[in-house]
Amino acid sequence: LIEDAHKGDVILVEQIDRLARLNQADWDTLKRMLSEKKLSIVSKELPTSYMALQSESSTEFMSSVLQAINSMMLDMLAAIARKDYEDRRNRQMQGIARAKVEGKYAGRGKDTEKRKIIASLLKSGHSYSDIQKMAKCSRHLIADVAKERLRMLSTR
Repeated sequence: LIEDAHKGDVILVEQIDRLARLNQADWDTLKRMLSEKKLSIVSKELPTSYMALQSESSTEFMSSVLQAINSMMLDMLAAIARKDYEDRRNRQMQGIARAKVEGKYAGRGKDTEKRKIIASLLKSGHSYSDIQKMAKCSRHLIADVAKERLRMLSTR
């Protein structure tokens, strides 16, 4: 998105947490990239973001103040979103660990049909890119199936 954006474009974000679940270093990198291209973030959750856009007709001082407030609020909302995301992930991991101990969680099973299709395509010499398109799967899954095939072939 940043590559495709033109200098001074506006990026409309439905919710700040969709943009800001990054760790602090990645968030700082994103902000730097946005700043270098002079891109503005606007969200309905952040009234100062669209007020800053409308302030072009007001004084330079007022525009600077709104941009500073917007930047501070964006950082604060990003920190809250990041904390919320990390808390949810931790609670999820705790719940899964508890469910495993109680024998109530086995995880998602392997899609054996998709794996058979991928194995067949590998056997017939298709490239990973072709398989990815045809089977609508990740390269990681293709590599996993390829490793399984090699293990099976080496044990014969």
